Amino acid sequence: MPTHALKRSTLLTLCACVLVAQSMVAAINLLIPQLASSGLHPSHTQVLWTVDAYVIVFAGLLIPAGALGDRYGRKGTLLCGLALFAAGATTSALAPGPALLIAGRGVSGAGAALITPATMSILVRLAGPERRAQAMASWTLAIGLGGLAGNLGGGLVGQYLSWRALFAAMVPLAAVLAAAVAVTTPRTDRSAQGSPDPVGTLLLTAGLVAVLFGIIEGPGHGWTSARILTAFGVGALLVAAFTVHALRSRAPLFDPRVFRAAGLRASTLGLATGFFGLFALFFVNSQYLQEVKGFGPALTGVAIVPLIVGMALVPKFAARWSARPRPVVGTGLALIGLGLLAASTADAGTPYPLYACWLLVISAGTGLAMPALTLGVVVSLPPHRAGVGSGLGTSAREIGAALGVAVAGTALAGHTDFASGMGPALRTVGAVVLLATALVVAGFRPATRRPAPTASEAPVVREPAA
Repeated sequence: MPTHALKRSTLLTLCACVLVAQSMVAAINLLIPQLASSGLHPSHTQVLWTVDAYVIVFAGLLIPAGALGDRYGRKGTLLCGLALFAAGATTSALAPGPALLIAGRGVSGAGAALITPATMSILVRLAGPERRAQAMASWTLAIGLGGLAGNLGGGLVGQYLSWRALFAAMVPLAAVLAAAVAVTTPRTDRSAQGSPDPVGTLLLTAGLVAVLFGIIEGPGHGWTSARILTAFGVGALLVAAFTVHALRSRAPLFDPRVFRAAGLRASTLGLATGFFGLFALFFVNSQYLQEVKGFGPALTGVAIVPLIVGMALVPKFAARWSARPRPVVGTGLALIGLGLLAASTADAGTPYPLYACWLLVISAGTGLAMPALTLGVVVSLPPHRAGVGSGLGTSAREIGAALGVAVAGTALAGHTDFASGMGPALRTVGAVVLLATALVVAGFRPATRRPAPTASEAPVVREPAA
């Protein structure tokens, strides 16, 4: 099947889908006080699971969902994802108790897992090599804007409406997006290679869920508690079992030997690092602006809008430098780390315009690094595995985001109040980002012409030139 020209209407529709899916990761955070005092009377643990169920299911299913789209059709997978997302939102909006609310969040997370890799995989197939960098810049911008839209939407709902309104609004929105996908998005060719690999899917998904559970619940239960250590141990065993299974299987979910490619290792670490810093900022920002600066929920959502500027403008320039990932990624991630260190100096007396300048630095770094990192994952896998590549990259993002929140939360827990803990928390996160940046830059080898891989080496890990 020949590659379609990527139309603007298709690009906008696919970016809107991933923006909405990503927005529900962050939106619920600003509704925690309202949920806790609602008529559902949830316990503290149930409130946490209302927040976490979406992220755990979303991130845990991304790689299998990407493989599913590659094998059985990306457009159909995207439409199924939107339907699941709407069904989960409906369940959450109408939930008479905490259990159904949490279940609805999990179903929506499964829908988001189908949506996200399908959108990027379709873009990769339609854009072709000549427009791939620009398409990835737009898709990455949509991911970032999703986090901002979640903060803004959650803040407005928390200020003026009921928490049920947030979930109810997602249902017609998903229906509109599904109609837009049906009209604007062509079907792409399916991958004739691979198989559903149910054993590999079960092992990898269960392993990722266990690891994510440990990361997310670690600050609350204690990192050395039996529950958390068991979660990490089970996760490590399951991921190891998946690796053994994949190496022996004739048609694995994906071949772990693709990580022999230094560029793929560096790109996945870079994606995790960027979202580690960004979501730690989201976590701290909402509390700083509300508890320290005295902003209301709606104003708090608006106050993070400066992050849009760099994410919207810088990717357009970053796409031009996609052939030189090392300096682009290194500079971008370094700006995120330095911006976090600057933000760590904020206190009650810091003028908001100065704080906004630090947000702009972080924003510029995100807009610079993320498109190159996303493209780095995509081109490290053969074109027919674009869905798996998208799932792998987005899994790295979500794991990084969960780690960022966990590390920031743990650092804050060691202080008597938020005001005294914010600075150390952001300095810790910023230092980790800068350290990881050095590792990422070292992983990107200078651009030199490499000999073609032999038949005895791992499966193709670099897309051939067009």
